[in-house]
Amino acid sequence: MAFSKIGKFFGISDEENEMLDNEEYLESQDELENSIPSGSIDNDKIVSIKSGSSSAKSNIVLYEPRVYSDAKDVAQNLLNNKAVIINFSRMEDASSRRIVDFITGTVYALNGEIQRIGDKIFLATPPKFVTDGKISDLVDKKDNLS
Repeated sequence: MAFSKIGKFFGISDEENEMLDNEEYLESQDELENSIPSGSIDNDKIVSIKSGSSSAKSNIVLYEPRVYSDAKDVAQNLLNNKAVIINFSRMEDASSRRIVDFITGTVYALNGEIQRIGDKIFLATPPKFVTDGKISDLVDKKDNLS
C-alpha cells in the first residue's frame, strides 16, 4: 500500500491500479451526490469547468479594409470577442481615420483597447484580452543593437 502511494507520487504505478482508483472515486462521487438533498444545492452558482476552458480560447483576426463599410465587419469581430489587427495601407488617410474613429467607439463601448502597432496598423482588442509590451520599444532596442 505504501509503495503504491510512493509509486503514484513518482508516476511509476501500474495503470490497472489507477483505473481501479478512478472507478472507486467515481463511485464515491455518485454516493456523495445521492446523499446531498436536492434542495440544498444552488444551481445558479455552479459553473462547469468545461465552459470556463472553452471561453479561454482567443482568436485574432487580420483585416485590410478597402472602404468605410468594412468597419462593420471589424466591429462584429470585436463583438464576438476576437482581437482584430487592422492594416490601413491600402486605404486613403481620410477613410482610415473614419474607420479608426468608428472602431475606437466600438472598443470604448465594449471596454476594450485599441493600440497603434505600426505605420497604418492598429490592434483592437475586446475586454479581458491582454497585450504585453509595445512594438515601438522593440524597434528602438533593435536599432540600438545594430
